[in-house]
Amino acid sequence: MELYSGAKIRGFVHLYIGEEAVAVGVNQALREEDAVVSTYREHGHALARGVSADAVMAEMYGRATGCSRGRGGSMHLFDATHRFYGGNAIVAGGLPLAAGLALADRMRGSTRVTCCFFGDGAFAEGEFHETANLAALWRLPLLLVCENNLYAMGTSLAREHAQTNLAMRAASYGMPAWTVDGMDVLAVEAAALRAAESVRAGNGPHFLEAQTYRFRAHSMYDPDRYRAKSEIEEWKGRDPLKGLAELMRSEGQLDDRVMEELDKEVLAEIDQSVQRAEKAPLEPVSDLLRFVTSETGGAA
Repeated sequence: MELYSGAKIRGFVHLYIGEEAVAVGVNQALREEDAVVSTYREHGHALARGVSADAVMAEMYGRATGCSRGRGGSMHLFDATHRFYGGNAIVAGGLPLAAGLALADRMRGSTRVTCCFFGDGAFAEGEFHETANLAALWRLPLLLVCENNLYAMGTSLAREHAQTNLAMRAASYGMPAWTVDGMDVLAVEAAALRAAESVRAGNGPHFLEAQTYRFRAHSMYDPDRYRAKSEIEEWKGRDPLKGLAELMRSEGQLDDRVMEELDKEVLAEIDQSVQRAEKAPLEPVSDLLRFVTSETGGAA
């Protein structure tokens, strides 16, 4: 937020604070060879997938060392080496791409899983329903993960949909679907592992609704006047990071000294990434027409 306010980072930025348990839990359940497709709120997904903080920060700065060579910015993180295929600025825009990846794997006879993250707002878009229908019809190896944070930008779920049980709606397409506490990283991991392994076994697409909440506004431009402060504070009481720390303390796996060291390590990593991004070069003008199409014959 400080970097954005200081005009170091430009464009739209959508923070993931509060939803971390979903990205971490789901990625723990996936394998290295699996594919991930995401939304414009994808920083957590990219980092949990293994994309380096340096690559993400440089991309936010628009530098050539960024994971998308500085061309994508905050909403279009991309790293084929980690099979992380975006970052999509359009609501539900990643769903057809994920279906295509899954179809390719099915045609190859592969056991890889494609995981697609999207928000509750995607249920108002045709891309979700078309993808869900075809995925179930063709039994694609696709894991659909809906991050239900209760708001599609500034519109609450209850004001947009007559039926707010998203898992039940997904199940109507003939796929296994269930809901999980998206503020509990261990619950998310367990549910995602169950779903991913069933998909991998050839049982077609599965749907996971992670009930979560974003602590910040929709984007840095959003005044956030559509939510009660009491609602935000209530959800902050279920902070997934604090919840996991408290659990680990109760199990004797974490103490103040270790927690302090971890905090210092994270802050140091972020500071180093910022310093490297600020020193990194912009993409040369001579390269601007490159990478419109693949120069390597396509990703596996």
